[in-house]
Amino acid sequence: MIGAFAHTGASANITGTPSRIVLFDFDGVLVRGDSFTLFLRDRYARAWWRGLLLLPLLPALALLATTRRGHRAAARFIVVWALCGVDVSLYRTLAETFGQALARDSREFSRAALAALNAHRHAGDRVLVVTACEEMLARAILDELGLDAVELVGSRLAPSRFGMRIALHNRGIEKANQLRLRGVRPPWDIAYSASLDDLPMLAAARAAVLVNPDRATLAAVSARLRRRLSVVEWQ
Repeated sequence: MIGAFAHTGASANITGTPSRIVLFDFDGVLVRGDSFTLFLRDRYARAWWRGLLLLPLLPALALLATTRRGHRAAARFIVVWALCGVDVSLYRTLAETFGQALARDSREFSRAALAALNAHRHAGDRVLVVTACEEMLARAILDELGLDAVELVGSRLAPSRFGMRIALHNRGIEKANQLRLRGVRPPWDIAYSASLDDLPMLAAARAAVLVNPDRATLAAVSARLRRRLSVVEWQ
């Protein structure tokens, strides 16, 4: 099934233009876990005092995170505290160092997903990685994996008086908004994702591929997409 997706548009290479637009989510598809969460954990582990000072606030943050808006607020606070005192230049260095190290650990990545992405590239498709992961971190990981030519649309941080803060969270419907700003408009040809949050991106694809879904995610996405949905189990 994936082989068919990867090679049916190769004839368009005669004109020198990509045959199709193919979107890949990052975490849960190419990366086995959540790469930015791993980065934050590393930050807290290296500066133990940050975690120590955060501990008394954890019950309140957990309570706040029970609603969607509260969850966003709690996540923003955790990011700001992890990056307090960090400017853009230092953040770039931290993100690149961590991303390069992560990319060297083959256990963190799906070989099948990387093979599918590269098959699309070799077929002449325009491949974009569309992720909620912060762009500098995701870019460092992709570059270290030899995917420096792959287009990336991710979340962004911005400087504040305290350090770095979330400026754009590229999640859910925001992914379609950010793609539109880059001239990529629905319907796109194929979208790969592992997350129910990406239902808008999957629904706007002519062919949607759900990666390693649990039962709840599969049921929810199947009810919306029906015959346009394929499922893969990638290790």
